[in-house]
Parts: sequence; structure tokens; C-alpha cells
Amino acid sequence: MRNFSGYAARTPDRPAIIDGDAPPVTFAELKADANRLSSALLARGAPPGGSVVALLPNGRHIILAERAVTQLPLYFTPLNWHLTAAEMAYVVQDAGASTLLTVRALLPAALAAADEAGLGRHQILVLDEQTEPELDGAPTWAGVVAGQSAETPRVRSAGQRMLYTSGTTGRPKGVRRAIPDLTPEQAAEAVVARAALYHADHEDGRYLSVAPLYHAAPLAYAVQALEVGHTVRILPRWDALEALRIIENEHITWTYLVPLMFTQWLALEPAERLAHDVSSVRSVVHTAAPCPVPVKRAMIEWLGPVVHEIYGGTEGSATFISAEEWLAHPGSVGRARKNVALRILDEEGRDLPPGEIGRVFFANSAMAFEYHRDPDKTAASREAGFNTLGDIGYLDPDGYLFLCDRAADTIISGGVNIYPAEIEQALAAHPDVLDSCVVGAPDAEWGERVHAVVVPRRENVDAQALRAYLRGQIAGFKVPRTVEFRSEVPRSDVGKLLRRVLRAELWRNEQERI
Repeated sequence: MRNFSGYAARTPDRPAIIDGDAPPVTFAELKADANRLSSALLARGAPPGGSVVALLPNGRHIILAERAVTQLPLYFTPLNWHLTAAEMAYVVQDAGASTLLTVRALLPAALAAADEAGLGRHQILVLDEQTEPELDGAPTWAGVVAGQSAETPRVRSAGQRMLYTSGTTGRPKGVRRAIPDLTPEQAAEAVVARAALYHADHEDGRYLSVAPLYHAAPLAYAVQALEVGHTVRILPRWDALEALRIIENEHITWTYLVPLMFTQWLALEPAERLAHDVSSVRSVVHTAAPCPVPVKRAMIEWLGPVVHEIYGGTEGSATFISAEEWLAHPGSVGRARKNVALRILDEEGRDLPPGEIGRVFFANSAMAFEYHRDPDKTAASREAGFNTLGDIGYLDPDGYLFLCDRAADTIISGGVNIYPAEIEQALAAHPDVLDSCVVGAPDAEWGERVHAVVVPRRENVDAQALRAYLRGQIAGFKVPRTVEFRSEVPRSDVGKLLRRVLRAELWRNEQERI
């Protein structure tokens, strides 16, 4: 049976993590340290069903923490290190954390968050301190972990990751699933099966981790790589050229990316990009944000039919589409995965036929969840047992899902619904457009007008010429009435457009938003 523990036992010297210039961490070393940390958490009184939060950088320590916590009946919640102390304190309190894991470099931020959350300094644990037993009142690896046994901890059962939503519409909420009555190895069976879906289950794998590991998907794919025996090569921060260099020199076989990274790769000078040998890549998985059709087509033309997509969120995945399927259904995010049912509903909760645009709902029997401590939000996201992520879309006659936009991003101009993502897709096909963000701006006559912020590839791009181009691609009422050029558009650190930032700027002086 393939799983992390099995590889640690059968091939102990196999590299598990390569993190910068440090010596590789073998499967046996990672397993032993995870056992020590698990035992330390038990010795410190971590209760079954309790939570451990982690403020850790992209590197070996966050994977170590995840391996240790999730082999206990606990919840593991990584923190975004970009948050303020107050924002981190909210998550610490909401999760009901008993321990905060961190490293020396992030200890000041961890202390500030703990102080604000009312967490004692003795409840912090500094994972990278190998000599001092305590730092600023916080226990360390040297003080409480190093002396623990490397053998299997006395209490061992599969835990869960509890990730928090990005909070684009208010406070973030933890996506909480029941702790299963399974061993970690039994829980890994589903993880290994998912790897086969996108051809990432080969035995001789090397996975490149480039996205922030405090996010749900990047952490899940790194852990999945370990469960199928792959080496996880960590790039602390995304760099388009450095990623290509690592793929070529270290024979990377698969990776997880977001569409923004595709765009940045394709924006490189062709000679510079094509100079790198990427033939070792067997699979690229992408999620997180809609991928413009010309961008994905260009990626497949470059890498071959290895670019696969999953649609879903922290709440669970709904659809999958392979590169081959996408070429036959360009723009689709795929069909319902195994154990998933899809519905398109109107505002009254009635099912819509193929081709009709409505709210996208899905039911994933394998990933039931609730929003932690928020029954109202849980109820609002559901319709007859189906969940929604707030997206608008339609199904074609073959059951392939096409997304139009987020419900919250819909522009209502003169009573007509306009979906920004559709306009952004059209803009992405223009050779002079590098990136764009479309939002509704205040308009005295129409309520809202379509406004586009465009990042041009060159200087002196003409707005009127751009609008004329769009008239040949989309209906006239969808063409932006105003176009603004900027050096960048607001995006999250995993590439999601932050339209709310632009909307807030445009509506700042308005008494109310239509």
C-alpha cells in the first residue's frame, strides 16, 4: 500500500523534502521528527478534536507540522504570514487553538498574535531552535521536542486540515470536516487515488512546490506528493525563471500552479522560456482562478497535453477536466468528479436546463463540511443538500461546466446582468493585454457601468482601439464604457483577482452601491 509511512519504512533514505541549500530531509527523518512533534503535542495536553495553528514560512517546517498534527485526532490550521496580528489572533481564537507553531524568524509576529488572542507564551512552540530551550518565553524544539521518542506516538488517528476561507466578503471562516475514524494510512488511500486522476501517481516523482503552503491546495498537493512517495522540492517564493531552471535541472515531474503563473511564464521572451528543457513534466494541476482560454491553449501547446484543471475551493472539489477534454471543450472547468453531483439553479432554487446561466451548486459526498462556528453561513451556502461557492455558470449538453463569474462580482447595468470574467477572457485574447480586471463603476443613469483596468504589454495602447476589438468578440452592452491602464491589477498571493479592492476605490465617494 502506498503512503508516507510506508515509504519511510521501505525506502528510508529516499529524499522527502528539498528546501533551499539545506541537506535533503529523507522520508525516515521526516517521519521520525513528525513522531517527536506528535508526542510533544500529546505531552502538552492537546485534546482530541482540538486545534493546532501554525505560523510557518514556505519550507520544511510547515510540512513537518502538518505530518505531525494530522496523525493525531486534531485539526491543523496554517496562518497566512501576511496577516496583521489582529487578523491572526481572530483565527487563533476562532479555531480554539491550544498550540501555535512557528519559527524564530516569525516569532515576533506569533507573539503579537498570541498576546492579542489571549494565548499564553507557553502555548507557542518554536520549531527551528535546536539549542536554546526557550525564546522570549516560548518553548522550543530543543526544549520540548528533541527529547521525545521517534517511535509511533501513543495516540494515533487521522486528523484534518481546517483551512480558513480567504475572507473576500467579511471575516474568514474555517472549513471544518469531521475527524474520520481512520488511521492516517487509511485516510491516505483517497489521496493516492486522486493523484491517479491527473497522472501524478508515477513512482519516480519529483514535485515542485511554488505556491504559499498556508493555502489549501498548495499544502494538499505537497502532502499528496509525499503519500505517493515523491520528493517535494520547495521554491520559497514564485519566480518564473527559477521555476523553469529547477524543472530542467532537477527533472521535476509535476507541479501545482495558478493561472497567474501561466501568464508570467508566457510573458517571458520566447527564446528565454523555450531554452529550458521541460520535457520531464508529466502533469500540471491548476485551480484557484479562471484561466483565460488563450493562456491555457498556449500552455498546452508548449508543455503538451499535461495541463489539468480542478474546479472547487477550500470547501471541496467539484469538477475535473484533462488537457485532452479541454481541447474539445475549451473554456470548460470539466464534468462532475466521482461522488459529485452538479446543479445549476435560478434565484428561486429551480433547476435550469443546459445552456441556461444560474448559480452553480455541487454535492460532494466524500467531503461534507460546515463553516466553523457559523451555522448561518453554512445554511446560506446550501440548497437541498447542495453547496455553492458563489459562482455563476452553466452546463453544456454533455455535462461540462462553464463558469461565468462570481455572484458577488456580477455587474448590474440598467437591470442587465453582466459577468466580468467573460470580458476579462475576451481581453486576454488581445495581444497587447497582459492582465485585466473588470468591475462595475458608479453611473448616474445606468446604476453601474462596465469599467476595465488593463495592464498593457507595451506603451501607448489605445483604449478606443481596444474597445473596438472587444465589439467583435462580445455583445456591445458588455464592452467597457471606460478603460484605465495601470502597471498591475490587485491579486491575492495565489493569483485571484481582488475586484473588491477596485470596487472600493471606485465607489469610495458614493453613498450606496447599486
